[in-house]
Amino acid sequence: MHIEEGVVQGAKMAFSYGSAAVAFGIAGKLAVESMKNNGLLSFIFKTLIASVLVFVFFEVLPHHPVGVSEVHLILGSTLFLLLGAAPAAFGLAIGLLVQGLFFAQFDLPQYGINVTTLLMPLFAMSYVASKIIPANIAYKDIKYKDALKLSLVYQGGIVTWVAFWALYGQGFGAENLAAVSSFGIAYMSVVLVEPLIDLAVLAGAKTLGSFENSSFLNKRLYKAAV
Repeated sequence: MHIEEGVVQGAKMAFSYGSAAVAFGIAGKLAVESMKNNGLLSFIFKTLIASVLVFVFFEVLPHHPVGVSEVHLILGSTLFLLLGAAPAAFGLAIGLLVQGLFFAQFDLPQYGINVTTLLMPLFAMSYVASKIIPANIAYKDIKYKDALKLSLVYQGGIVTWVAFWALYGQGFGAENLAAVSSFGIAYMSVVLVEPLIDLAVLAGAKTLGSFENSSFLNKRLYKAAV
């Protein structure tokens, strides 16, 4: 999902700064709500967990350049279900920044683009989760169809944002359209894997009942909202 250097250039980069500011604004609002409900230390610890996991997703798990970007196994729905929207958002932003600072400095100019691409689909997925998962169901008990819907929203959102940046930066030429299409097709293959990982992680959570009252996991993981 990393937009390559040079895809968006010059004055067009201004939009990425604005979109990133909006994304951080939403993330900040969610963080305030999270700290009110769960406390500052809980939020910090969950964010640290998310940041480490995101770094592993970027640097350790397989990733391959395809078309206009790279295909990563970014388990956005897994982070959301385990840790909540706010820690997942800041974990994605911090993990991306650490990767850029220490391992891929050439990505830093595109940080606003890439953080928007990661965070906006997360917020959309959080909204969809509130609509499709009944309030009386804990996340550990969701079915495959709901995990699939969350993954489709998140990964589909990433593909949509990458396509937007590529077309915004390079136009609608045949070569660029082909590169966007090849990336989209390759990236949506992640949807075949992510729901299965989600369900495996949630099944593991069920067996670890001692974590039910932990302040370092999403409360909704074990408890219904009502």
